[in-house]
Amino acid sequence: MHSYNSDQPHGCAERKAMTNPSTYYWTLIKINAAGNRQIQSIPSAQTFFTQVFIELIDVNHLSNSQIQSRLLDLYRDASVDKSMNAQRCLLCFISWEIEKVCLNLEKQFGAVGGFTSRDLLPYVLDDDGRLQPKNSYQCFSLEILQSFDIRQSSLSSWTSRKVKQHPALSKFLLECGIYLLSDWAILNDTQPKQLERILSQFHSLTVTEIQQNQWLLSSYHIVYRAQRLQQHRARKTSKCQPPTIEQLQQISDRLNSLSTGKYNFSTDNLMAQLQQLAKYLREYRIHVRGGSLAKESIDITDGNNHNYLGSSNTINYQEENQISEFLKKYRTQFIECLDNALASVTQIRVSKMQRKDVIKANKFLTALKLFHCQGLSMTEIAKLIEMKAQFQVTRLLKLKEFRADVTHELSIMLKARVLELAQNYSDLEPLQALELEITIALTEQVTNLIAEAEIEAAGGKTNSTRSRFASRLCQYLDSREQ
Repeated sequence: MHSYNSDQPHGCAERKAMTNPSTYYWTLIKINAAGNRQIQSIPSAQTFFTQVFIELIDVNHLSNSQIQSRLLDLYRDASVDKSMNAQRCLLCFISWEIEKVCLNLEKQFGAVGGFTSRDLLPYVLDDDGRLQPKNSYQCFSLEILQSFDIRQSSLSSWTSRKVKQHPALSKFLLECGIYLLSDWAILNDTQPKQLERILSQFHSLTVTEIQQNQWLLSSYHIVYRAQRLQQHRARKTSKCQPPTIEQLQQISDRLNSLSTGKYNFSTDNLMAQLQQLAKYLREYRIHVRGGSLAKESIDITDGNNHNYLGSSNTINYQEENQISEFLKKYRTQFIECLDNALASVTQIRVSKMQRKDVIKANKFLTALKLFHCQGLSMTEIAKLIEMKAQFQVTRLLKLKEFRADVTHELSIMLKARVLELAQNYSDLEPLQALELEITIALTEQVTNLIAEAEIEAAGGKTNSTRSRFASRLCQYLDSREQ
């Protein structure tokens, strides 16, 4: 076993020195009791690795994905002995990747945040190198491995994602003033209505500056976030990239339209304005979270997490089973509240119409179903419900107002349910401290739901790509007819 003085730069030099890539599969990076980093060679893992790939003349010609695919097959399907050794080889590799993420975080943010990788490693390197643990405790590396799907990503990128989502590490970074979301993800997740309060109360901007930033965010959402959400629904998501020149031009065009030509920026200036707005929002989020609550966004969502309330990082429970239990209950509550909000808003509107004109109320229900459930245009609907023009259908449905009412009802119901759920967890921080955080997370979640519905309404989607909003509304409308 080799120890390494933490005052010296480490990791990169050793990687260059280790010319045999397979070495990463039988050497483990660990932290000893004194808090020092060590490299531990594991002979049993080396012997097993050599036996598995003995038929190959040069294992170094294999890619990591090929090696890991073979080891994963053995880990999941082989005998207990082979499975444990394959697991150990993969955990060794993960330990090197964990260190690489921490070194990169130090390189990116260490000078600003006042930390080094030595401060980060103890949060995420808790593997003792045994084939079998002494007790029921599960090390973080094993959590990464068990949640990994080679069909969705590489083990390196999955490890990077999981390290950056680690609750205790995220909390530490927040305390250092570091919030691990890209500018573009932060802009995606911010509701325009929040912006006025944040910029006026927290940043003390002028009315004119606030108006300009509201136009900027709205234009960004119409162009960039709309395309991002379409990718998300098609499961073609990756990390948020900076807007393209084409997207910046589209945003600029929207700005000129919103501001009637008074808000004119070149694409270079527009990029700077977006980054400055994201900086304002990042500073606010760091302040209100205080290191206790970090919300996952579209930027780091994968196919297995539909981001109902962010990820397991959204509320920092100490036990993974509590997180799973909470999120399972939350998903149920979200759908129930959505159903109740849709039913309530629809019934209130129908009852109001019925008092004046029963025929109009029936036309409203029919038009609502034709639009959301069959994907017909306003012109097509007008003919079917015997109205002269599409604008009459638009006035009848008032979809923007309808969605706003649903948003209001859903937010009230959901917040009450989530706060009630949270009281069941003794490890949760005092509700008074978390109430603002929960409100922000729920507001952003509901905003994404409504944004999907808006995109669908603008694009005339078919039943096969129906949003959750439309899907639940159609179920309710069907139930009214039974």
